[in-house]
Amino acid sequence: MVVEIHVPLLPTPGLPDGSYPFPWIEEVEDFLSDLEDQGDVEVFDEGEEDGDVYVFFVTGAGEGDLLVVASRVTTLPGVPEGAVAVVSNDEAKEFGLGRRVALPLPAL
Repeated sequence: MVVEIHVPLLPTPGLPDGSYPFPWIEEVEDFLSDLEDQGDVEVFDEGEEDGDVYVFFVTGAGEGDLLVVASRVTTLPGVPEGAVAVVSNDEAKEFGLGRRVALPLPAL
């Protein structure tokens, strides 16, 4: 099982001229790397741009745990609103072909 985290590829507002417009991508990568180092999840593949979204991939845990990770990603500082998770598998031919889950998850 792989959960794809699709984040709208929107620049961070208010950055100085000449700054990298998507610093949140590095924040998410660092967050996921830390979780991987702790053994909580595995980063399935490097994130990549796909049209108007940036896609991160996590695996190595059950669906519920992976969706919680995806939800936590959307609450990191600077991450644009409107992200969705796609529950897929490592044999999918394209991104976004699985079941879609709105993020962040509702609080219990």
